[in-house]
Amino acid sequence: MKRTVISIFALLLAANVSIGQEVDKKILNWYNGAKFGMSTDKAYDKLLAGRKCETVVVAVIDSGVDIEHEDLQGKIWTNTDEIPDNGIDDDKNGYIDDVHGWNFLGNPDGENVNDEQLEVTRLYAQLDKKYAGKSYADLNDEEKEEYDYYKTLREKVEGKRKDAQKTLDIINDLYEKAKESDTRLKKHFGGEYTQKQLKKLKKSKTSDLAGDAGLIYEYNKSGLSIETLESYVEYFQGQLDFNYNADFNAREIIGDDPSDFNDKNYGNNDVEGPDAMHGTHCSGIIAATRGNGIGNDGVADNVLIMSIRTIPNGDERDKDVSLAIRYAVDNGAQVVNMSYGKGYSPYKEEVIAAIRYAEEKGVLLVHAAGNDGKDIGEEDNFPSPKYDSMSEKFTNWIEVGASTRYKKRLAASFSNWNSELVDIYAPGLEIYSTVPQSEYETTQGTSMAAPMVTGVAALLKSYFPKLTMIEIKDIILASGQDVSEMTTPRPGDDVEVPFQALCKTGSIANVYNAVEMAIEMEAKK
Repeated sequence: MKRTVISIFALLLAANVSIGQEVDKKILNWYNGAKFGMSTDKAYDKLLAGRKCETVVVAVIDSGVDIEHEDLQGKIWTNTDEIPDNGIDDDKNGYIDDVHGWNFLGNPDGENVNDEQLEVTRLYAQLDKKYAGKSYADLNDEEKEEYDYYKTLREKVEGKRKDAQKTLDIINDLYEKAKESDTRLKKHFGGEYTQKQLKKLKKSKTSDLAGDAGLIYEYNKSGLSIETLESYVEYFQGQLDFNYNADFNAREIIGDDPSDFNDKNYGNNDVEGPDAMHGTHCSGIIAATRGNGIGNDGVADNVLIMSIRTIPNGDERDKDVSLAIRYAVDNGAQVVNMSYGKGYSPYKEEVIAAIRYAEEKGVLLVHAAGNDGKDIGEEDNFPSPKYDSMSEKFTNWIEVGASTRYKKRLAASFSNWNSELVDIYAPGLEIYSTVPQSEYETTQGTSMAAPMVTGVAALLKSYFPKLTMIEIKDIILASGQDVSEMTTPRPGDDVEVPFQALCKTGSIANVYNAVEMAIEMEAKK
């Protein structure tokens, strides 16, 4: 049983399901520290004390942000050209009452998309309408090529459904047994119980509850609980009901044509939405109030978060992503955090055009490399720092992998990697930050690493406003903590490799080094 619990737990960690818990003091703000952290606190104490700074607007393209969170007060962007709640597009940008950002996943009636298909499912569903029930004999030569692609998509979707169902059955069984055992144990102990009590009871040779005690003891020891098991059941049920369900159509709520990029004025101003955990966690990493004694300390101390809700529980749409980037640029964001990605991009040219637009305007885009433990030079992860149609990477882009606080496994086991396409790593494991309802959780992912770098970029722009965002990008990549020669298990297969093999700089983002370099560059201007 212990092996089963631990193996399922590892699977769920790879899936980046967050685990709410009391924070360990060793984890709290470790990413701002010196050892494999970013030396943020040292930079503030030694280099930035007494320096003036300017406010920087950071767009967070994500699942939404709890703009009322206690640790984000005074950190939320306000569109001063818009009169709140008057039902009028005062600034004439096409979005009514966009006071704190925009939600591309809603409709004017206040309804919101939460769950979505993955892009592979959408592509499969589209082609299934054309090819379901057909064989090669029914097709011409041009159709046969597309039919082969359709079969590949079908195999992937159906295979993922089988895997999800198999995992769901296992976890649901664990969950039901855990609930039954928990009920009996609470009755025995007269309420809540401790690990110490379970350890004693499970050794009993006379009690009928020894097995129950042993089961819950091992669950707790492995980091599981009734609540987390329940969330895992919901996660894999969601894969079956939504992510890999070809018949599901969430877009009916929004009412636009997701293939028509000229149809731009849709959505609503609910920038939090129904599930803002991910976006709020990222925002806290960037901007949570420093030194107030509650929650975590953000990396940057004078920023405003612009929430652009674009990412559902499933794959984002290319149309929403491209419009979100343009919205961020047009409304004054200087840095954009993009902690999302997917394996297919049917309208990639439109996304490229939006990234080029940001590039022309000098806006920096920071993107998470992804959590599949794969080489993104071999397996696609969109949006990408470089597309097949390009000879060079975007100049305004930083691709970020996830590092840890552990010397023996410095690269997080889930992090995507590539020695050219991934630029730098940043802390992404055991990250404690803000979540909705003024609460906090510890979670992990390159989704957490990207806002670390976004925070560094915003901090540098705030204290060194004369620097362009492209210069700031260059500083971040040139000033990282050099760990290029250190070896680490390679994500995905655990082969020991030098860190240089995982990203272009062979380094971990470092605020202190970056500020030192910015001071030197500023003096030369």
